[in-house]
Amino acid sequence: MPSSIKRTFIFIAFFGILTGLLMGSFLGLAYDLPEINHLKLFKPSSVTTVFSADNQVITRFYLEKRFPVSIDKIPKALIDALITTEDRNFFNHSGVNLKAILRALVQDIKMGGFKQGASTLTQQLAKTLFLSPEKSIIRKIREAILAVQIERRYTKNEILELYLNLVYLGSGAYGVEAAAKTYFDRSVSDLTLGQAALIAGLPKAPSVYSPLNNPLLAQKRRAIILKQMRLANIISLQAQTLANQEPVSIKPRTAPHTPAPFFVAYLKNILKSHPGLTSGFSNGLDIYTTLDLKLQVIAQASVNNQIERLKRRMKKKGMKSPAPEAALVAIDIRTGGILSMVGGTNFDKNQFNRAVQARRQPGSAFKPFVYATALGMGYSQDQTLLDAPLSYPQGQGKRWEVKNFSHNYAGEMTLRKALALSKNTPVVRLLEDIKPQAVIEFAQKAGISSPLPPYLSLALGTAEVSLLELTAAYIPFANKGIQVTPSSIVRIMDAGGIIFQNSINRQSIMSRQDAAIMVDMLKAVIVEGTGKRARHIKKDIAGKTGTTDHCKDANFIGISPQIALGVWVGNDDATTLGPYETGARAALPIWIAYMKAFLKDKPVQYFDIPDGTKMIYIHPNTGKILSQSDSVAVRALIKIKDKR
Repeated sequence: MPSSIKRTFIFIAFFGILTGLLMGSFLGLAYDLPEINHLKLFKPSSVTTVFSADNQVITRFYLEKRFPVSIDKIPKALIDALITTEDRNFFNHSGVNLKAILRALVQDIKMGGFKQGASTLTQQLAKTLFLSPEKSIIRKIREAILAVQIERRYTKNEILELYLNLVYLGSGAYGVEAAAKTYFDRSVSDLTLGQAALIAGLPKAPSVYSPLNNPLLAQKRRAIILKQMRLANIISLQAQTLANQEPVSIKPRTAPHTPAPFFVAYLKNILKSHPGLTSGFSNGLDIYTTLDLKLQVIAQASVNNQIERLKRRMKKKGMKSPAPEAALVAIDIRTGGILSMVGGTNFDKNQFNRAVQARRQPGSAFKPFVYATALGMGYSQDQTLLDAPLSYPQGQGKRWEVKNFSHNYAGEMTLRKALALSKNTPVVRLLEDIKPQAVIEFAQKAGISSPLPPYLSLALGTAEVSLLELTAAYIPFANKGIQVTPSSIVRIMDAGGIIFQNSINRQSIMSRQDAAIMVDMLKAVIVEGTGKRARHIKKDIAGKTGTTDHCKDANFIGISPQIALGVWVGNDDATTLGPYETGARAALPIWIAYMKAFLKDKPVQYFDIPDGTKMIYIHPNTGKILSQSDSVAVRALIKIKDKR
């Protein structure tokens, strides 16, 4: 065989082997690349907006601060500046720029590493969407393959829109709309030339060129972008000059603190606990809540004002560095919607939500569940109980002595008076008669989910509960015997419509007649008993004080025909608030301030008085029926007995 033919054969064989190796390497690199056919369906992480009941923005939260916008909302100046800076041949290439790659390769060889960039915008998009940021030949080849595939399937405008919404632009801003809001406090559609040029210069090194971090470097980078635009005849010399004279950044307004930080944190926990709702942190949803913003502001102010007064009293009593806390919950009795939630005095200092996370003793605020259970068993509020010293053996020669807060005992008195004056011995006797388990079952139906030990001390509120569940458990009294589960979300929407709609969960747990009688007894607390401070509110209200041993916890849980409102005050370490800091003194003033604001300008509504009941006048001690003119007579609602 002639040597020339032999050399040709060898060359062809070598070329074939080399081609095979290259094709094999290419196929190996292309194998298992991400699927891009559904790129149009890709939704970048974006901001979720939380609205109040009257559609005001409460807050926004996100994994990445991003506000996606369509390409037609992005000004031409920004697109021109970006393309001039990052990819001048964007509208002409098919995903990669071979000349730029060769030029960058030569520079990298000279400098001994990956120093020179040569990625097109499409390659940058491919890397952002599908690949890791590592610098390697393998990654660059995969990036190029993906870029070509993207260019084959999508238009230049579609690629641009995705890139401009995905790219990180420093200071926590993802996408051009977030950058415009972050640096210039305006929408991207309203950017000036200078602002557009500055944003276009950020992708190279977002943190370095952020005008909030390095205004001087940002200004120099902007000048380079504007010069390139001028040399490309995209802008005039006059436009370049004017743009260079613009301020580098308009200092953004300090983001206002949400007036409901504890509510927002509670809402986030709900989203986390429901797998179907976790997308709320990244999918740009609109969450419509039950919160009333005006009432929320009043709630927080009421808490803070009273706590300051309490601190002054505690200092006068010689208590060093007092730091009492408080919590408040208001719930719509018809829907269960949480209208207000305060979990403490200062969310920035302490995020512990005392309205939800804290478990504290309700004290006498638990007593209504004992009386309500008794009503369901046939008791009447005009029946009598004995208020006298009471004790029970505890073993080893010890006894549990049941004492009244006042240490005074009045003998026989009606159920109505025993509740109104918050007497301890009568209610323990009542619980002993009707049995703790019956009360536990009723309280659980009412909405208390915390463990309730079946001891006689349960009548005095020794079982620890959250303020939210305790307040919600009062709803059936005001709501004709119907329990409603508390809720914070009305509906959640995405771009396609409603993806979640709250359904109101109602359950009848007591008769309408018993509920009305229970309300009447709780009204006696305000008219005749421990809640007298609220008597000046000339609307239909009812409620119950609660104070634990040594004044460690002060509660007031009350209702109107529209809402259930609960307040707790105490120290986080469960130490005393000081002598006589009862529910009536420490918690009730917060309740009054909120309730007055809630009822102001609202038409008068009255609690339900159903068929099968009647109003009579009785002696508060004996329960004997009296005439209306009798000076000691009190009004009491009772069931009409069946005459059959």
